[in-house]
Amino acid sequence: MSNQNNKGLNITLWIVQIALAGMFVMAGIMKITTPIEQLSVTVNWAKDLPLLVRFIGSAELAAALGLLLPALLMIKPILTPVAAAGLVIIMILAAIFHITRAEYSAIAFNAILGALAAFIAWGRFKKVPILAKA
Repeated sequence: MSNQNNKGLNITLWIVQIALAGMFVMAGIMKITTPIEQLSVTVNWAKDLPLLVRFIGSAELAAALGLLLPALLMIKPILTPVAAAGLVIIMILAAIFHITRAEYSAIAFNAILGALAAFIAWGRFKKVPILAKA
């Protein structure tokens, strides 16, 4: 791959990393901080599984930070594609969860987010890894 292609892919990866991290920061903070009664209006299973909602929010927030901070700080940047791979797993599990609850409309969103996370993992593991500070 030429340097020009690498540069374009690197820019694209950063855009996707920032967008995905922003989405998961918002989702994670919402699931962590919103009272369960209020959250159950939009997340209909929140009242049944409040600890799971808080756990998922914490995992989403951690993954969002993992998509950006290691790469930006160039400290253990291998953690960025690891975080992306973790989000792929979370999205697969979310899709399975939604299937069991017959919430089929949510699965497409899980698939899109999972595909974006897989793109980041692939790009940062294989094509344009970020090197650690020397």
